[in-house]
Amino acid sequence: MSALQTITVPAQPDIQYHPEYEKYKERTRRRKETETLQTTLPAGFPQKLVSPLVWEGKDVEKRDDWVYQLTDNQLDEIDAALKSFKALNLSLGHINQSTFPLPTLRPVLRDLSKEIHTGRGFVVLRGLRIDDYSREENIIIYTGVSSHIGNIRGRQQHARLANGTSPVISHIKDLTITTQRELIGAPSNTPDKQVFHTDAGDIVSLLCLNRAAEGGESYLSSSWHVYNILAKERPDLIHTLSQDWPVDGFNNPASPYTLRPLLYHQPATATTPERVLIQYARRYFTGFLAQPRSKDIPPITEAQAEALDALHFLAEEHSASLDFQKGDIQYVNNLSIFHARNGFRDEPGKERHLLRIWLRDPENAWETPQQLQERWDIVYKDVVEDQQVFPLEPTIRKSV
Repeated sequence: MSALQTITVPAQPDIQYHPEYEKYKERTRRRKETETLQTTLPAGFPQKLVSPLVWEGKDVEKRDDWVYQLTDNQLDEIDAALKSFKALNLSLGHINQSTFPLPTLRPVLRDLSKEIHTGRGFVVLRGLRIDDYSREENIIIYTGVSSHIGNIRGRQQHARLANGTSPVISHIKDLTITTQRELIGAPSNTPDKQVFHTDAGDIVSLLCLNRAAEGGESYLSSSWHVYNILAKERPDLIHTLSQDWPVDGFNNPASPYTLRPLLYHQPATATTPERVLIQYARRYFTGFLAQPRSKDIPPITEAQAEALDALHFLAEEHSASLDFQKGDIQYVNNLSIFHARNGFRDEPGKERHLLRIWLRDPENAWETPQQLQERWDIVYKDVVEDQQVFPLEPTIRKSV
């Protein structure tokens, strides 16, 4: 090599956590003009997915059959289950289908689990009597009802705490009033707009304890519908999404970054339909506040930057806005649906506060892609009853 020759080190593209539409369109224009983009899909990938899991947001907004309104009798049954569990004097990790019995509501909840896995992919359970109970009682009710949707709970931290326990519930609340923004690494603990993404795990469940004074709307979008659009219009981005990406470990010395695809194809079998799973959160490729993109790991490519923006803006264009009310529980298939939320403004007494549990239902669960198994094990493996903890107040957590 000549002394005058230089080595060009790949740099991180100009992309931030909050997507910028003009940058996205300019990157798309530039790549189409300067690159030869693939025009066919990866081998075996479907040209089009046909399923109830494929839906258009504006069509969902015209309907309300995704809401299940609890009756007074069902609410009384939930209250009786609460009293029954408290009488057992067990730790909350022992909440399950047996210790929180719902004899008449259970068949309904099992049908809702099927809807989550094979129907539209989400449901809203409406009408819990939040104001009638203490914080701990609401947590017991939320956990007990949810155990009939999915009886395995996931840890909300990257690993067990120092004392060996695993938090299995987390609080989605603005912490910028009490904590410096620069110390917060998760958008869920700020009032900022949260862009479209998926969490870890099979089912994301959220209970609304209180709404914001303004904003905070919840948005869902079918990732299968987004796939169909990209498969038709931009098959090159299907290639990009199904190849390995450098996922930031955020200064984890044991694993500074990992390589995995964001999109997984599962061919049909004798017992399961063909499926496509998209698993991603934008901040693992752009950073966010206290967790900026690590400097000593490979940057993403221009194609990957465009793919990230394409996922967000297509999800946004075809999303449904859900009227998320106090006392609602939202259950979402995390393997077929992107979710997001609008920015919000709190006032005293009107402070947005959600509780989150990650669930898995072994009876209806989808196969976990091999490349995601380690991540799923972090969430679900060895989360035993006596080690589960249910914080009553929000804290800054180490994200999964």
